[in-house]
Amino acid sequence: MNYPQELIDEVKKRSAGMRLEGINSGSGPKHPKLMIIGEAPGRNEIVNNIPFSGDAGKELNKSLAQIGLTRDDVYITSAVRSRPYAIKKVFSKRENKEVTKYPNRKPTKKEVLAHAPFLDYEIDYAQPKLIVALGNTGLERLLGLGHKISEEHGKVIENTPILRLNPQKDGYVWSKQKYTIFPEYHSAAVFYNRKLSDDIIKDWNIIKPYLEKEK
Repeated sequence: MNYPQELIDEVKKRSAGMRLEGINSGSGPKHPKLMIIGEAPGRNEIVNNIPFSGDAGKELNKSLAQIGLTRDDVYITSAVRSRPYAIKKVFSKRENKEVTKYPNRKPTKKEVLAHAPFLDYEIDYAQPKLIVALGNTGLERLLGLGHKISEEHGKVIENTPILRLNPQKDGYVWSKQKYTIFPEYHSAAVFYNRKLSDDIIKDWNIIKPYLEKEK
């Protein structure tokens, strides 16, 4: 996806002063079999400009293969398209001194709102019918605060509007279009809790009949 320059300029202006690095554009075809919306890119994605690369990307590829899809079939993006980073001072034994590190972190609600024009643009471009929300940030961006993957994974939210930037561009309104949303654990969740592996496999299988229906 090549974002129009005016869109990039708008989001950069909206993001001024925020601890965000680079821009990693979303990727995929128009009318994808699925649209996948995650949280934000990490350092790898900013360097190689490939959404969901690295270990999380490998896990996502497994889930797609499980339901008969490849990356070519889906549009992949996230609620924030820049890398949110923290600033931490830690003591390095190797260097025998205090060093500054810039690890990944979860984006704030203000950062998600600042990047809302990107996601709205991509949804208008791709025109998906089925959307997978990977993790809490993606789910809340679509359906509002209070939605939790831990409570809603494996469910199907059918025929629902989603949140879009309002005309004043300072909040959200509900879309006129309606979509089918699948809340799923983030692909990286299994690295922190191996017990989620069976749930992730079971939850992705729920998507299969909806793909068949759209054929």
